[in-house]
Amino acid sequence: MKFNKVRLAGIGVTLPNTIITSEVIENQLSPLYERLKLPAGRLELMSGITSRRMWEPGTMPSGPSIQSGNALFAQTNIDRKSIGCLIHASVCRDFLEPATASKVHHGLGLSQDCWVYDVSNACLGIMNGAVQIASLIESGAIKAGIVVGTENSRPLLEQTIRTLNADIRLTRQTVKPAFASLTIGSGSCAWLLVHENLAPNATRFTAAVAQARTEFYDLCRSDDDAGGAEMQPVMDTDSERLLHEGIATGVAAMEKFLPESGWSRREIDRTVCHQVGGRHRAMMLDALGLDMERDTPTFPWTGNTGSVALPIALAVAARTGEIVGGSRVAMLGIGSGINSVMAAAHWSETAIAGCDNLPASVN
Repeated sequence: MKFNKVRLAGIGVTLPNTIITSEVIENQLSPLYERLKLPAGRLELMSGITSRRMWEPGTMPSGPSIQSGNALFAQTNIDRKSIGCLIHASVCRDFLEPATASKVHHGLGLSQDCWVYDVSNACLGIMNGAVQIASLIESGAIKAGIVVGTENSRPLLEQTIRTLNADIRLTRQTVKPAFASLTIGSGSCAWLLVHENLAPNATRFTAAVAQARTEFYDLCRSDDDAGGAEMQPVMDTDSERLLHEGIATGVAAMEKFLPESGWSRREIDRTVCHQVGGRHRAMMLDALGLDMERDTPTFPWTGNTGSVALPIALAVAARTGEIVGGSRVAMLGIGSGINSVMAAAHWSETAIAGCDNLPASVN
């Protein structure tokens, strides 16, 4: 898919203030670690994740999503009445019904002449929502749209710790499917996409591709279909197979992305990828033939924040100057399912709202 009329006018980020280190998690898992004689430091060593953030107990996804959306309007001159589509696209949501987007739409005070709905696709929700909005803008159906999401790691992390400590049947082998759940972090991000007439100097959102290898749908899944702040699932993840099949999916998507974007690998100035961990990043960039020095990681201090991981990393790269005017930016998303969505942008004047509580160093 190619886009000629779409601009990324703004990115709004809201990050929790509570920081949970991998060391703290291991201390909470001391019954399991002692039972299985696991070495301290294993979690950070295997993932490259030093810390992740968590919302306060009882936080509903709609709250930070509204905050991220309002941050967009505070930093841009886009009229709320011009928003023709609002998509809430995180894994986490307030409730199964109605759409969490309904509460966010109301909280942002948007027009009644607005498409309002949820999109859920594991770690690709925001990317999918952005492509849907870009398509609506390109077709002339709407002038502007917002895709937003908030991931809440607290219920999953706390339930995983309780389950692992209580299950005395676990072995070093059978505990592995729960490892990925200990890397999850929280965050919120919103993208504002508009027609070029509304923001002619903003970043050009130019192309997107998709790749599906859904025969691997069962490599990462939750055992409970429940939403929002009270979600208490335990994730079952075959991390090793997901790693290799996810990378293979990304390689296939990259072969579509390069001709669709019109770029060679050498012409990509900055890559922003889904934030999983150190091993995943190194293997994926190597397989894609991309330079690690031109990639922006945030997982060491955010963990894996699901659908908002890549969008937040994009904002961080712009805020820290790793992306500048004229940069060719490749957004390379991979999510369980397994699916991949990749998008291209020619960077210009995109307002970055939030990111006010970044650590002193993000790399």
